[in-house]
Amino acid sequence: MTGQNARRVTVVPNGPVLVEGPVELVTDDGKTHSSDRFVVAVCACRRSKRFPFCDTSHRKRVRTDVAEHQDDGG
Repeated sequence: MTGQNARRVTVVPNGPVLVEGPVELVTDDGKTHSSDRFVVAVCACRRSKRFPFCDTSHRKRVRTDVAEHQDDGG
């Protein structure tokens, strides 16, 4: 892939997938979504009201490690 065609993709732990834009996304239902932003946050949790784009809904989810720690009495 040449430098001009290459896109950097960054997977954020417990967050979205960041893609250097502009991008065109095709979802599993065949719909095409376009964005001309320089970085696009793609939803990985499927909770976004703007899916396939991230709206930070993943932040509202209770983290598993915190819930487990509270169950241990900590």
